[in-house]
Amino acid sequence: MNRLAVLTSGGDAPGMNAAIRAVVRVAASRDCEVFGVRHGYRGLLEDAFVALGPRDVGGVMERGGTLLGTARCPALLTPAGQAEAVRRLAARGIDALVVIGGNGSQSGAHALSQAGVRVAGVASTIDNDLVGSDITIGTTTAVDVALESVDRLRVTASAVGRVFLVEVMGRDCGYLATTVGIASGAEAIVTPEAPQTPEEVAAILRAAYARGKSHAIAIVAEGAATSVQALATHFQEHERRLGFDVRLCRLGHVQRGGAPGSTDRLLATRLGAAAAEALAAGTHGVLAGLRQGAVALTPLAEVAGRVKPAEHALVALAQVLAH
Repeated sequence: MNRLAVLTSGGDAPGMNAAIRAVVRVAASRDCEVFGVRHGYRGLLEDAFVALGPRDVGGVMERGGTLLGTARCPALLTPAGQAEAVRRLAARGIDALVVIGGNGSQSGAHALSQAGVRVAGVASTIDNDLVGSDITIGTTTAVDVALESVDRLRVTASAVGRVFLVEVMGRDCGYLATTVGIASGAEAIVTPEAPQTPEEVAAILRAAYARGKSHAIAIVAEGAATSVQALATHFQEHERRLGFDVRLCRLGHVQRGGAPGSTDRLLATRLGAAAAEALAAGTHGVLAGLRQGAVALTPLAEVAGRVKPAEHALVALAQVLAH
């Protein structure tokens, strides 16, 4: 491995910069030139490369987002787009690529691997829905950010005796909603893995009031079959019958922002370093993730196109504790 490129793709996640830093410095320690690709796969197709040395990644670990930028690039999933990516890398003499990102990004990495590129992925998405890693870069920081917001909402909910419906991110995986719900003591948690109708959620909240609670919090995953808007509309239409006042709060992209916490900085460093080390050792077509507390490499063929749901036991625990 003489020249390596690194890119960040898909949704940004706190800790991406720490992963970039680890890739650059580990590769540089092996006398390998490193190039960053701006704006993800789109930048790869547009030849947006920039040289990166150890000093170029100093002081970035504590910054959120990604210094390289990120963008969606549907063209990369087409044969023509993949051929162009291979051509761009070859033209610069780059013989290895690190892709930091989530499901879509690693599907792209797998496609490039199939096209002959020596590529290693790094598990990075706040949704924690990526097969091959028990926890992904950005998840713990996103949970902490959402938890702080819910704690603040709990204060005002208590003061005015209301129900707050809080939507958190996570796409089709309920990990964020489940974890935030458990950690915040939410009365109801609605996820793709545990779908509930508006009346079922209403029954849970009525039971909470019957037990003497003066307010309630319901955490709703954005990918839940019953959306937070559908719940809010139902509750507002039946407010007199249900007996509680409801407010809706979508936390949205605030969960992606802010400085990564210590867990994400360490995880990103370990996974970025592992990806660079794997490529230097001649191992490619793999995703660097964390499994049972240890860094592990999973074939991209086992990762691409799959979604890891929230752990069933965690979802079941959330339902028990919500009482």
